Amino acid sequence: MIRKHSTTIISIALTLGLCCVVGSVSCRNSRVARAEDVVPAQPDYADSTQWYITQRDAPVDLFYIISTETGDYTIEGIPCHYADTRNDSIRQLLFGEMQGVDQLLSGSLNYYSPYYRQCTLQTFTSDSLVAARMPIAMTDWRKAFAHYLAHFNQGRPFILAGFSQGGMAVVDLLGQMDSATLSRMVAAYVIGWKVTDDDLAMSSNFRPAHDSADFGVTVCYNSVRDNRCTIPMISEGNKMTVNPVNWRTDATPATLVSPISPDTLTVTLDTATMLLQVQGYSGTDYIIPLIGREGNYHGLEISLYAPSLHRNMALRAERFLALRSQ
Repeated sequence: MIRKHSTTIISIALTLGLCCVVGSVSCRNSRVARAEDVVPAQPDYADSTQWYITQRDAPVDLFYIISTETGDYTIEGIPCHYADTRNDSIRQLLFGEMQGVDQLLSGSLNYYSPYYRQCTLQTFTSDSLVAARMPIAMTDWRKAFAHYLAHFNQGRPFILAGFSQGGMAVVDLLGQMDSATLSRMVAAYVIGWKVTDDDLAMSSNFRPAHDSADFGVTVCYNSVRDNRCTIPMISEGNKMTVNPVNWRTDATPATLVSPISPDTLTVTLDTATMLLQVQGYSGTDYIIPLIGREGNYHGLEISLYAPSLHRNMALRAERFLALRSQ
């Protein structure tokens, strides 16, 4: 659905599981997968209500996949571990992140973000649950991206971005992307997730960003106060990180005037762990339920760096278009 928005920037702490839905909703358009759970109906991406779109008549698009915004809930007493993209109360949670990212990052870019049956926060308490449930979400984001390419993109260059579970989606989509589509990708932003040795072994599409203006590359990072604060499922085994403040891949510290707190921060890449160490943040830590740790800044990965990400997406798009016109 094409929406118009005010130019007011929403300062939001986009976070994995920031909002968790509980309660009971109708089972209409849902199916029982096993006796103990229920799976909502698959989104129809020809239906405009399954999209958040801001069309700005720009020459470059931003395709964004949201993070985990839902928790387990029940449908007529049966547990559900996936977002129902047709349920109004759940859609409100997904919409909030879609709108916030559009206002924080898009600038003049066209913006496309699909509703999808994301896995709930409880899924991320074990690798086995992720493996069992993620195929539902994966089916949706793959179909959404294919629909976007076939019906919305019209051959324009695009930026592919996602946060947390959405970052996992970016890794999946980039890993299987064909060469013709890859040639139009300005950059991929894997925010608050990881690119592992297994990912690199499966595809040559992952090229780490080395500065602020290269393209066809992957921007990836995870932020902590120190290495003790890592969440292994999210960042352990990551093989590429670029500092989104100074756009370097070495340990040169960067100074960041925080857009969300009265702090001047120092952001340094630890090249051994591929984690960004953030010093000087005085805000109250938001600890993600179930999997979070004090001093892990997963919930701030977009809002903390939003001005830098916004400028960087615009710069990469501008450079991409300039080279294409030569």
